[in-house]
Amino acid sequence: MSSTTGAEVLTQGTGYGVVLGIGFVFAIIMMGLSTLQNRYTTYKISTSEEFNTASRSVKPGLIASGIVSAWTWAATLLQSSTVTYEYGLCAGYYYAAGATIQIFVMAILAVRVKQIAPYCHTFLEIVHARYGNTAHFMFATFGLVVNLIVSSMLLLGGSAVVNAFTGMNIYAANFLIPLGVCIYVILGGLRATFLCEFIAGDYSHTLILMILIFYFFFWTYTKADLIGGFEGMYNLLQQASIERPVAGNQDGSYLTMKSNYGLTFMIIQITGGFGTVMLDQARYLGYWQRAIASEAKTAVQAYLMGGIAWFAVPLTFSSIMGLSAVALAKSPSFPYPGGLTAAEINAGLAAPAGVVTLLGSGGAAAMLILLFMAVTSAASSEMIATSSILTFDLYQIHFKPDASPESLIRVSHIMVAVWALVMSCVASLWIGIGVSLNWLFLFSGTLFTGAVGPVIFSVVWRQQTKEAAISGALGGVVVGIIAWLTVAKTYYGELTIATTGLMYPNLAGNLGACCSGAIISAVVTLIKPDNEFDWSATKRINPRAREMDRQRATLPDSASGSGSNSAVEKENQEDAMVDVGSAKDDITIDVPAEEYATLQKSLKVATWASLILTFIVLFLIPIPMFLSHYVFSLNFFRGWIIICVIWLFVAAGITSILPLWESRAAIKAIFSGMIRDIFGGKARKGTIASNSHGAA
Repeated sequence: MSSTTGAEVLTQGTGYGVVLGIGFVFAIIMMGLSTLQNRYTTYKISTSEEFNTASRSVKPGLIASGIVSAWTWAATLLQSSTVTYEYGLCAGYYYAAGATIQIFVMAILAVRVKQIAPYCHTFLEIVHARYGNTAHFMFATFGLVVNLIVSSMLLLGGSAVVNAFTGMNIYAANFLIPLGVCIYVILGGLRATFLCEFIAGDYSHTLILMILIFYFFFWTYTKADLIGGFEGMYNLLQQASIERPVAGNQDGSYLTMKSNYGLTFMIIQITGGFGTVMLDQARYLGYWQRAIASEAKTAVQAYLMGGIAWFAVPLTFSSIMGLSAVALAKSPSFPYPGGLTAAEINAGLAAPAGVVTLLGSGGAAAMLILLFMAVTSAASSEMIATSSILTFDLYQIHFKPDASPESLIRVSHIMVAVWALVMSCVASLWIGIGVSLNWLFLFSGTLFTGAVGPVIFSVVWRQQTKEAAISGALGGVVVGIIAWLTVAKTYYGELTIATTGLMYPNLAGNLGACCSGAIISAVVTLIKPDNEFDWSATKRINPRAREMDRQRATLPDSASGSGSNSAVEKENQEDAMVDVGSAKDDITIDVPAEEYATLQKSLKVATWASLILTFIVLFLIPIPMFLSHYVFSLNFFRGWIIICVIWLFVAAGITSILPLWESRAAIKAIFSGMIRDIFGGKARKGTIASNSHGAA
């Protein structure tokens, strides 16, 4: 792929400096923070439990910040602006809505995982405990496919923008972007994402993200002469609707929620998003890793706050840069004369074009840093997640069940490095054959959403059988691919990269795969249900971690001064264990009665909250405006944009201020220890009490 010279306002040296310099700076910071963590806190990244699950004690603010950081990947910024450029203001909302409900659903599943398998590392361990080696290997393959597609999409978007801004070789960018990420992930592990990377990773990524989006917003709507404020933007969009009307939109307008293609995109986003959330161990990616790493009592709060906060990011960003690209497409300052071509749109260059038009080289540098933060944060989650699958679900289960903790941490490190190389190679392959970010984004769900239903059933439905899980996942893939190819051939007369990347074939493929997978699994289960399974197998996952957790719980609480009662309280808790009896649906094996009651209450709260929020986001707000064919007035448009930025302020509070408050104990312990060391005293390790896991 040649350099896209229209937006090339920075030097190649700047591109290499950002890609290499920032990555290695984060690696150095990570090394220092990991050392401080090991020296002055009770948490040690030298164990596989700490490396991969952060001791399962992370507070909700940091979980929410991690969710926003990990879900804000290249597509969040680039694709949301791309669809806004194509379909108007509504598309930014549809992008955000279509990818938020999965986080709400994960609030339910996070609690459920705490109930049925509180010591697992990955959702695949649950599959293995229930269905054995064959099903486990198949779903591990699905997980790796999702990780591979998502990882390569990160690099497709990131390298395209670096190439467009600086002229840096796009293949070099593919290989150099993951390099620094790989180093600091190996140094810190998942705890790096929640404590060490509290500064060097998720927190800093999210903080920079918020600052730059606010900067873009206030410059665009209050300072930019090319825009002229809210009224100027409104008039420019009205003019664009006349010159370049949007097919399928009311009156061809960019200022309406009545968009046929926009609504179609939201459906694709919902189904594909469920695939990436439920099957990708990283996050968006199967937020399973963060469900496992969170505290049981706060898992619901974390996911609901994370979903609410993340919604504001694509909604606001697309309302700035996506709309700016539309409004200024005919401006002499626009880097692509006459507007973006189809190839430039598919590469995700709408937002870069908007920022260069408004802010020139300074804006390009800011956008480059913003995108680099988004790509590296998500890539770190991908590397940890894939390492977790390869280590615990393949190496430990199928090759060396008696592996020591030391060997597991070593294998985890090796797998991180291997995955960095693999994702770079695959991203380069996509570029070589002409597959764009937009094509891969729309198509990807067809390959793996067939497994979504069976995976959810494996966590919530005791009677699902191995045969149902396997047949549902494989059947969903087959149905999805057939529907995708059939619609492309029927509607457009040929099967090419161009026709298979259009909206309707991908709608058919995504919906066909997702729906048929769940239906096949449900039908097979109902025909011959498993009435013997009682969840005891999933409760017994990872006995080593269970024992470590019990030992940790008996340690005195040195920081709060209440440690004298901890052992007594623990003994009373153990006396209050719930008797399982013979009930097959009882999942309270070895669960303290008080904790089990809390989880049950949290499950109800999560279910109702998720249903209500999903109804508001998907139906109550957009559908009345869609059905009424309403075109925004100037005042309504102004109010819409102001609400977006207020929402972003709330998101900034959740992701930037709350984590600081939760981590005050860790920060205090580290700085106190450093001061004692500097002035001749010996810092006492482990100054963070076990109940002040806000440090995590």
